[in-house]
Amino acid sequence: MINMLDLGWGITQLDTAFQRPNMAACYIMQDGADVAIIETGTKDTVPLIFECLQQLGLKPEQVKYIIPTHVHLDHAGGVGLLMQQLPSATLVVHEKGARHMIDPSKLQAGATAVYGEAEFSKTYGDLLPVAKERVISPKDNEQLTLGQRTLTFLDSPGHARHHFCVFDEVSKGFFSGDTFGLAYQELTNENGAFLFVTTTPVQFDPEALKNSINKLMAVNPQRMFLTHYGMLENPQSFASDLTNQVDTLVQMAQQLANDIPASDPAYTVKLTDNLLQFFLQKLKAHGSQLTLDQQTTVIKTDVLLNAQGLSVWMNQQAG
Repeated sequence: MINMLDLGWGITQLDTAFQRPNMAACYIMQDGADVAIIETGTKDTVPLIFECLQQLGLKPEQVKYIIPTHVHLDHAGGVGLLMQQLPSATLVVHEKGARHMIDPSKLQAGATAVYGEAEFSKTYGDLLPVAKERVISPKDNEQLTLGQRTLTFLDSPGHARHHFCVFDEVSKGFFSGDTFGLAYQELTNENGAFLFVTTTPVQFDPEALKNSINKLMAVNPQRMFLTHYGMLENPQSFASDLTNQVDTLVQMAQQLANDIPASDPAYTVKLTDNLLQFFLQKLKAHGSQLTLDQQTTVIKTDVLLNAQGLSVWMNQQAG
């Protein structure tokens, strides 16, 4: 049973079944006869996408664009397999990520080194290459047409250098990838969504990320379509807290380095614990009714990735 939700404006949210329910979403956008798939999840998401298309009454040959916001594998791991099965589609990817989709060998080797061969194979499988002539890379502010609607691509580094966000004029919303943070459904309560920043390895750049958030806000969007997870209304009300979080996390990383060198493995362990306590305190202030164990289960993966990203960034500054 697939987990899909009609959001309106010709946009359907689909759970990619990555790691746990409500962890990652992709979006099917339809306008007239044209379809775009924004984010692909992993190889395991591909059959879910085809089932979603079928339930929406759409034919595979209607898919015009496949658009990962960046090439991290929870967003783009299924690109090669999906492109193989959708011969009419064009891959739209950031120019700094395109080479990794055309030849994914380095991406696969790097991820295998992180996760180990068995875990990588189970979660991601072999990454399939995409023919160069089927790939386009829009420049900053470049536009593409889907049916009668216009999609505008904004270069948005900070989380990764190969990241763009996609503004849809019909919904007045950005498909923001990881630039505008994470807002898991389980953490939403009567006080609204709980949005937190992502500072994952290996290209975290705090000033670039804050600039990208401000760049999105300058367009005055009415909503964000987050990969992690779902639609977020009234993004202007979250933006300053998100940029403040970037500063706070950087300060925490710098402060800890006064006691433990960032190159010491103990640094990341301690930073992970510090970040967990920081976010649990924010959840308490947000009025979360979940137990501490439940809160920790939802955020622990991202807290660890945030600590690793900050550690890499600290070592880059020192180097």
